[in-house]
Amino acid sequence: MKVAQIGKSGGNFELVDREIPGPGPRQVRVKVEACGVCHSDVFVKDGLWPGIQYPRVPGHEIAGRIDALGSDVTQWKREQRVGVGWHGGHCFVCDRCRRGDFAMCVNRKVTGIDFDGGYADYMIVGAEAVAAVPDELPPEEVGPFMCAGVTVYNALRNSGARGGDVVAVLGIGGLGHFGVQYARKMGFVTVALGRGADSQALAKKLGAHHYFDTNSADTVANLQKLGGARIILATAPNAKAISALVEGLSPDGKLLIPAAPNEPLIIPMTPLIAGRTSVAGWYCGTAKDSQDTLEFSRLSDVHPMVEKYPFTEVAAAYEQMRSGRARFRAVLMMEN
Repeated sequence: MKVAQIGKSGGNFELVDREIPGPGPRQVRVKVEACGVCHSDVFVKDGLWPGIQYPRVPGHEIAGRIDALGSDVTQWKREQRVGVGWHGGHCFVCDRCRRGDFAMCVNRKVTGIDFDGGYADYMIVGAEAVAAVPDELPPEEVGPFMCAGVTVYNALRNSGARGGDVVAVLGIGGLGHFGVQYARKMGFVTVALGRGADSQALAKKLGAHHYFDTNSADTVANLQKLGGARIILATAPNAKAISALVEGLSPDGKLLIPAAPNEPLIIPMTPLIAGRTSVAGWYCGTAKDSQDTLEFSRLSDVHPMVEKYPFTEVAAAYEQMRSGRARFRAVLMMEN
């Protein structure tokens, strides 16, 4: 099989041949049809993940079909359509797993970091880390749902917001274009916050009721005219822009951050105390959360905006993502 590996920290992509691996106990082999190129793949490319071992095959936005079953796998079948995301497995025995909180497993694995991911014709993964894929969704859409999609959908459905609440989405990019769609489909008063007037038409097309240009408008004042935002979903990893939005929250509002900026936030405490507001992070979710995301997206007609690349053009797809030019998810299409 062909894989695109990183041989060392900061190295270039290497297209190499490997033997097709066989699944071990409680594992499945997935024949990859498409794999999204996520900004988190930078952790592999630039060696930013502590303890990562090379060579490593990145990729955690995987769509494909089960090609082989390991022993003790009873819940999946060969040729079944599946997806694999960031959450690559859990131990089942730590305290968090024993409480059923698999996403917070202290021994959790990350696809494409702790083991080889989806920049390959085939990949091996634990059976607990695959999600069933509806037949209606094409592979190039399934891939981005497995990381960007589930992160945003799962954050919003667990945010505490209810239908009719004001939900603002900062950034209309790889995560944000999902966020606006999900917020509208969940029945929230949806506000898109973007830089420049050029994004307004796209925001409205995605379902935003309101668009505020953070370059020219007083975003906090505009949010407060709507009664304040119950949730601000900060999908643009810009610490200064995120920090400035705290005073745009409603009482008991929450600033929810699924995409980590490189710089620390500087948050004024007085509005947090006075409004009983909070700032929180969000981890993407397990395979079941990804499966829920796929089903909701199918039922609600939510779609990613993708740019497709042949697998052999992996370096170009990665650079398109890294530069910010992709609109909005770059996806590798396998030839097998």
